[in-house]
This record gives sequence, structure tokens and C-alpha cells, in this order.
Amino acid sequence: MIRTMAVSHANEVKQGIRLEHIDKESWSWIWVDFSHPTEEESALLRSYFHFHPLAIEDCVMHSLQRPKLDLYENIQFYVLHAIHPQTLRAMEVNLFVGEKLLVSFHKDELAEVDGAWEQTIQWIKEGKDLRQGPTAAAYAVMDKLVDSYFPCVYSIEDELAELESVSSREAVEVLMNQVFDLRSRLLKLRKSIVPMRDLLYRIINSQHVQEGGMHRAYFADIHDHLLKLTDMIEADREMTADLRDSYISLNSNRMNGIMKTLTVITTIFMPLTLIAGIYGMNFERMPELQWTYGYFAVLGLMAGLGLWMILWFKQRGWFK
Repeated sequence: MIRTMAVSHANEVKQGIRLEHIDKESWSWIWVDFSHPTEEESALLRSYFHFHPLAIEDCVMHSLQRPKLDLYENIQFYVLHAIHPQTLRAMEVNLFVGEKLLVSFHKDELAEVDGAWEQTIQWIKEGKDLRQGPTAAAYAVMDKLVDSYFPCVYSIEDELAELESVSSREAVEVLMNQVFDLRSRLLKLRKSIVPMRDLLYRIINSQHVQEGGMHRAYFADIHDHLLKLTDMIEADREMTADLRDSYISLNSNRMNGIMKTLTVITTIFMPLTLIAGIYGMNFERMPELQWTYGYFAVLGLMAGLGLWMILWFKQRGWFK
């Protein structure tokens, strides 16, 4: 699907104009949005807009690129990432930003791009200075994308807090599975957020990005948000690592306690098994076998020996 927005020199917005009817000289700037485009619509990047073949290849042929900025003559080409709120799957958003043109290209329907579209229209209706309209609209898209990252990170932080509160009541195996799941999701977020942070750093320090202190300050604000997100993710990863190490230590301590208990029981029964084995032999001339009180004496010896070993182990602290 293709939708268009054309802004007049008097800051009036007209939507839904067909591309072949747009006279670029008659408008201050235009925004063309490709959402889940067909092959015929994707071909317009080459036939109508005449973008660089490498940029078109990044849009159409490659499924998911790292966030980046490429400069092609008078066009700035951005690769951005949106994140699915449930699966945390990264979705690519491409922007072509020119002096009087913004083209957004994405293969998934994204609420963030829709929100930026409506926000840009609102800005124009409020009479805000959008002489650098394409750059301002590109900022709106980036801002909405970065804002959508926060609920994903906050959700993981809430799960971490809940995991700490129930750690004493759950089995270690269940807790370990939850920790590794959280670390996997944090890694997915990190793969998108860290490159986006680096991209925004390049934008605010690049001499090739269109001049304008207002827009540079706004991009710096997005960069600050990404720095905060990066710090949150790193802190969460450290917390999951601490939880993992704690669970491993707890599991080791439990295993050591079990092994110590089994060792004590085995050690106590070793001499008793020896005595029972001796008197279980089928020799005829064993003096104790003919003794009237031999059976009770052996049982008493075994009970006394076992009790003595229990007291000895307790004195040495083996039951602590």
C-alpha cells in the first residue's frame, strides 16, 4: 500500500494524491509511505524516484540490515529497526530523506510509522516551523520507534523483579529456564538498540546531515533515550547473570548437602554391613553362633556402634 502526504508552501496538507499527479515543484515537500508494498509498488523506488541501486537492494532484497546511515548524492538513506512488542522480532524500516522528499519503506504494518504520520500532520496544523519538513518527519519516525522500545524493556524488568521475589519457592531448574529466557530476550533487544544508538550518534555528529540546530537537538534527545535503554539492558543482563550464578551456587549447595547426607548414612552402615556379612557366612565352627545370647549381643554391638558414629559425626559438625 502506498499513501502520500503533500505539504504546500502555505503549510497546508493534502493526502492521497497519486504519485503521477504530484508536481514536486508545486509543493514545499512530500512524504510517500510504502507499507507492505507489492513488487510493482517496490519497483517505483527505481522507476519513479530513481534512488541508488544499492539502497534499493537494501530495501527489497535484504530482509534485515543493521541500523545505519548511507549517503547517496542528495539523499540520506536510513535503516531503522522497529520491535514487535510480543515476540521482540526486529522489523526493518527504511527512510529516504531528501531536501523536499521523504520516502518510508517497511514490509510490516507499523503503528509507530502511523503515529509519526499523524504527529507530522498535527505539527503542520499547529503551524510549527517545518521548513526542513522531511528531516522533521524522519525525526518523528525515529522518535516513535525508540519510544516503542521502552515498554519491551520495562516488561523484562518487571519479570526480573517478580523472579527475584519467587526465587525461594520455585525449583532451580524452572528458575534457570526463566533466567535464560530473559537473557535471550535482552539479547534480541540489544541487537537492535545498540546499533540504533550508534546510528543516532552518527546523525548528531555528521556534517552531511541537513543543518538545523533544532533538529540536531531533537536527534540528540533520541540518542539520550537510547543511552538510557542501553544502560537498562546492560543492568538487566548483569542482574540475570547474578541470578544465574546464585541459582548455580544454590543448586551446588543443595547437591553438596544431599551428598553429605548420603555419605553419612553410607559410612554408618559400612561397619554394620561388615558385621552382618561376617555372621552371614556359612562356616560351622563360629563360636558366637552357638552362644545363647549371641544374636542379641551382635544386635547390641551394631546398635551401639551406629549410635557412637552418629554422635561422633554430630560432634564434628557433619549434620550442620
